[in-house]
Amino acid sequence: MGGTMDGTRQRRRGNTRQRIQDVALGLFAEQGYEKTSLREIAERLDVTKAALYYHFKTKEEILVSIFEDLTQPIEDLIEWGGRQPRGLATKQEIIRRYADTLAQAAPLFRFMHENQATVRELQIGDSFKARIHRLRDIIVDPDADLVDQVRCASALFTLHAGMFLLQDLEGDPEEKDKAVLEVATELVTRAHRGAEGP
Repeated sequence: MGGTMDGTRQRRRGNTRQRIQDVALGLFAEQGYEKTSLREIAERLDVTKAALYYHFKTKEEILVSIFEDLTQPIEDLIEWGGRQPRGLATKQEIIRRYADTLAQAAPLFRFMHENQATVRELQIGDSFKARIHRLRDIIVDPDADLVDQVRCASALFTLHAGMFLLQDLEGDPEEKDKAVLEVATELVTRAHRGAEGP
């Protein structure tokens, strides 16, 4: 019975932590990171500042935890991709999974895009850039010609561009996401075929 209570307590703590992250990210996006205080986060959650402080001592801790939680799937994808054969199917699957990861973490990436100074200051951007470089190194064939290397790297950025540059275009969001994924997949496919030669 004690194990169940401990598990329940841990689950509640996890739910509270998640609620704090969700509310904080919403406020950061709504009014900016710098203009959001811990007091405002606590008020929006309808908890005391002391209760919030139990989980996170600073806004920076909240933001870093959001970043770590929402980008963990990228780390998992890098580890998975590193264990796979370096073939076309692996590259296509990495692109598909990365598109899913970006979609799941869209609020964080929008925040990062709109608050680049804060992201730089907290060094979240450096960590993200390092992960993207590691992902790039898995899908780019170092022996391919430069044009095909650029195609593979561009596939990753096509997915990023789809999040930010196409949002205001007319059309069904799911259809736009499918189109972006199709273009990114075509880039790695063409690069792979170019690396194989005629």
